[in-house]
Amino acid sequence: MSRVVIAGGGQAGFQVAHSLRLAGFEGSVTVSAEEDRLPYQRPPLSKAYLQEDFGFDRLQLRPESFFEQNRIDLKLADPVTAIDRAAGSVSLASGTVLPFDHLVLALGARNRVLPLPGADLAGVHLLRGAEDAERFREALHSAERLVVIGGGFIGLEVAASARKRGVAVTVLEAADRLMGRVVSPEISGFFLEAHRAMGTEVILGAKVLALTGTTAVTGVETADGHYPADLVLVAAGVLPNAELAAAAGLRTEGGVVVDAFMATEDSRIFAIGDCAVFHSRHAEGWVRLESVQNAVDQAKCVAARIMGGDVPYDSVPWFWSDQGSFKLQIVGITAAADHVHSAGSLEEGRLVTYCFKGDRLLGIETVNRPGEHMAGRKLLSGDLQLARAEVERHDFDLKAHLSALAKASVAP
Repeated sequence: MSRVVIAGGGQAGFQVAHSLRLAGFEGSVTVSAEEDRLPYQRPPLSKAYLQEDFGFDRLQLRPESFFEQNRIDLKLADPVTAIDRAAGSVSLASGTVLPFDHLVLALGARNRVLPLPGADLAGVHLLRGAEDAERFREALHSAERLVVIGGGFIGLEVAASARKRGVAVTVLEAADRLMGRVVSPEISGFFLEAHRAMGTEVILGAKVLALTGTTAVTGVETADGHYPADLVLVAAGVLPNAELAAAAGLRTEGGVVVDAFMATEDSRIFAIGDCAVFHSRHAEGWVRLESVQNAVDQAKCVAARIMGGDVPYDSVPWFWSDQGSFKLQIVGITAAADHVHSAGSLEEGRLVTYCFKGDRLLGIETVNRPGEHMAGRKLLSGDLQLARAEVERHDFDLKAHLSALAKASVAP
């Protein structure tokens, strides 16, 4: 009977186990997790979980009974520590050795730690897992001034959540715009205005030198000044957990390198989610994606492959971020865009951008326009065409355009 071991108890690892059982897999399924918690949702940790005082159980993907009923063996607080490819087994932190026929690396990523003086002061936090969120939420209850180092998704979501609680917030971003690695300048500008309108102080081009204080943090020192704080969040991005794969002799380049079926050089071993690097036509090259959609869809691909399927992973990537009253939704990978057409404004509370490289549509970004986001997903998933000249018309309507394309495709 086939044995599947899943290293990682997050969204991706959970989805592999779930998808295997849904597909009728009768072999053994073991999930080895680093945390001593049932698999849970991570996205709310920087948003709703900080804004409201609800229990952690609301974040669990399934209750404990689900894993018992589906014969999924959960090894909590017992992560994989080594892979023996020759023996076809893994070792766990507890010393347990598990043989496998298929091994799925759903190892996720960890926070990038900045080598700053004062980083070990009380009141300085990172935010990745549930324990981080619990500690930070408790500190937020009594905080008066929060400084967030980093103007990416997590930093801005936390900033908006803290403002909702009435905490004074300063965001220090090293680059010249917010979320610069993943969104267009138009979206960056929209959210810069939005956060300042929320009352958040946003400093671009900030070079952080040190965190100040004796035992507890009292502020952040930059090249241009000092920002008082009794709470600091360092949100400087993440690094993929690829060391386990590298130690086993698998190829790693900014993550665990996989093929179109999410398999490593060893066909028995797969990598998915935040730790995996794969070739995507939507990104015009190799990419590592950090999103729930990516984790879930890659997990489903691997489960299908284990069951004998032969459909490669080719999902159109999509992402979202809730910041205050604004929902940012992105379909496609827009970083390489050389032409962006936008419609909407902060005053309207809505925005849509169409991101092209030459004449090719790379992606669509929307703020508080869910209908157009869904239309964009259909458009890009179906390889339907959208010309730059079309979107530049003052009366362009994406949903109407998609409807016309659909009708044309079925016309006799």
